[in-house]
Amino acid sequence: MVTLLERLSRRATVSAVSPVTPWITGVRIAGPRLRDLKWTPGQHLNVMPTAPHNFAQALRDGWRKYTVWDHDPAGELELRVVTRGHDGPGARWAAGAAVGADVAVSSTEGRLTARPGAAYHLVLGEETGSVAMGAIARAVPADEPVLGVIEVDTPEDRPDMPRAQGLTWAYRHGAAPASTPVLLEALRELRLPDEPGMAYVAGEARTCQQVRAHLIRERGWPRANVLVHAFWTVSRRRVSSPAPVPGGRPYR
Repeated sequence: MVTLLERLSRRATVSAVSPVTPWITGVRIAGPRLRDLKWTPGQHLNVMPTAPHNFAQALRDGWRKYTVWDHDPAGELELRVVTRGHDGPGARWAAGAAVGADVAVSSTEGRLTARPGAAYHLVLGEETGSVAMGAIARAVPADEPVLGVIEVDTPEDRPDMPRAQGLTWAYRHGAAPASTPVLLEALRELRLPDEPGMAYVAGEARTCQQVRAHLIRERGWPRANVLVHAFWTVSRRRVSSPAPVPGGRPYR
């Protein structure tokens, strides 16, 4: 008999763990049930690190939401998790993940996804948002420009990013994430084409709101051209749903 938990999740195992940057850890997960996983670049899924045996345990232990960096239809996917500066259960799991460990994952979800056909694509975020930004940039057609700003601590903390030639890097130089306006300031200085493109914004909630407001109010972009997903807030490291954005609906 198929349990409720089995209907809601897919069993898999950790197949590889490796550092991506001093801030980010890559965790690869593999299993036969990942072969038919439907994924659009930019989407996330929920991970239950302990691969629980019953629904009650899943509710008690809680799911952790991660953006998928890449998916191999052969039955493997890669997550990239910020493990430095974030001390929640999910970060601790990724930092200590061991090859062969059981996990359970949900189906993918989310509306912060690549939208081909735009005049150009603008990707914006710090470490937590860089995973979605990289997946989106990789999926954009080669003849559509990708521009953007990615915030990290120092040049040594830059993750590998597709279409990196169009990106500007903003550095905090030791300041805590979300404690400085470096991302917004770099965006204000960024020269963009006169016409709006499609913007993708992810990361800390308040910074996402400020970036969205800049594009709409100061640059005159249509609201529909700015997709936002807030992953965390200063007072609460992980948000269970996208933070509300003034003047518009949140994007999942």
